[in-house]
Amino acid sequence: MAFEDLLHDAVVQRYLYELVGDRGMPVAASPPDGEVTDEELAQKLGLELNNVRRALFILYENELASYRRVRDEDSGWLTYLWTFNYDQIKTNLVEAMSTLEGNLSKRYDFEVQNEFYLCENCSIRFSFSDALDQSFTCPTCTSSLTLMDNSKLILSMKCRLDDLQNQLEVLSMDK
Repeated sequence: MAFEDLLHDAVVQRYLYELVGDRGMPVAASPPDGEVTDEELAQKLGLELNNVRRALFILYENELASYRRVRDEDSGWLTYLWTFNYDQIKTNLVEAMSTLEGNLSKRYDFEVQNEFYLCENCSIRFSFSDALDQSFTCPTCTSSLTLMDNSKLILSMKCRLDDLQNQLEVLSMDK
């Protein structure tokens, strides 16, 4: 997938947005060719320097940007020259989605395999064993706990898992 196409991919855009947020998205979505300083980028995009730096460091931590330091011989100041490298973006995205899928799968299994009770006054949820320990009485307000129907939550989690698995399949085919 070409670099330009990558930036127009909705899944990639969402991934970048999750990384850098509203204020950093202009930085992530419009990487310049070659090296650029954070000050130049802030001026070009009309953004606050701190927001640009924050976005750059997040991209750096995720191996999507790199920098080179240059020391001014007269003043001793360091200048950081940033380069964007989105070659790893699909790999990072697949790793993040795989982690999410694994965590959601564990949570889904927990919801399916357990029974829960709810204090309707306090909106506190208890597992069966915790409800049993409390004699099916809320420790906060002493109301009786009622059996909770978590079927909608389970269905929602299943739909999200299926969606994640489908997206992972599509991303795996794009490699």
